[in-house]
Amino acid sequence: MRTFEYLKPTSIGETRQFLEQYGEQAKVIAGGTDLMVQWKKKLVSPGYFVSLRNVPELNFIDLDHGLRIGSATTHRKLELSSEIGQAFPVISDAVKNLGSVQVRNSATIGGNICNAAPSADTAPPLLVLDTQVKIVGPAGERSVPITEFFRGPGRTVLQPGELVTEFSIPAPLARTGMAYWKQTRRKAMDLPILGVAALLSFEEDLKTCKVARIGLGVAGPVPRRALEAESFLQGKTVDEKVLDEAGRIASEEASPRTTIRGSEWYRRHMIRVLVKRVGLTCLARAQA
Repeated sequence: MRTFEYLKPTSIGETRQFLEQYGEQAKVIAGGTDLMVQWKKKLVSPGYFVSLRNVPELNFIDLDHGLRIGSATTHRKLELSSEIGQAFPVISDAVKNLGSVQVRNSATIGGNICNAAPSADTAPPLLVLDTQVKIVGPAGERSVPITEFFRGPGRTVLQPGELVTEFSIPAPLARTGMAYWKQTRRKAMDLPILGVAALLSFEEDLKTCKVARIGLGVAGPVPRRALEAESFLQGKTVDEKVLDEAGRIASEEASPRTTIRGSEWYRRHMIRVLVKRVGLTCLARAQA
């Protein structure tokens, strides 16, 4: 029987001490909804689990200047935040359909991102929100754009002993709409076949696109931005025809693959459909 020691630090400093002391034998655990599955499948076998449950510095939502989210903040806490629902609905769209209520009560946004699965529901929203990932470690503190955080399936820029502490999001421009859509086979705690997020900011006429960002999940080895489609949208009058063309461009620049959940051709088709769908939602929300 495999054994491990469960460590319960109460501060970021103590967490860092444990990570430095035990090195590669230590694994950070927050909600554990991904990590314990990996442990049961014998994909990981740490000697020490370093729990973040009792580290209040990592569990917070701050909307004073833009949005800051502690890495140990649960999806349920984000889901129930009316302030986030109003100011950053793309996050609410993502977390409310992530797993079950029981899962959302345990799972954290930091765990979802650091697990670096292409299907991570919170990754496309954080991509379109121009998020910075704050990291602390033996070399001190650093901040990494989330567009540079993922290195491959299950791989990130995190170095040994480093810990993600928070996600920092700038306040959106005026006349901005944002949305996320999770495409699944069924509405029953399913992983996404595809995830598409969009953020559109408009000129004063509420029709001309000023800023466009499109985030894709399960459309390649890592969550990614559709930069060519974004460039196409800027300066255009946004309507169904323009969004359909943006979706076509996004589907061509993506690199989905065939898996047990969906085929490559289907994912490309749905990228085109969903970019248009979330774009229209962005337009409606900006005009509301």
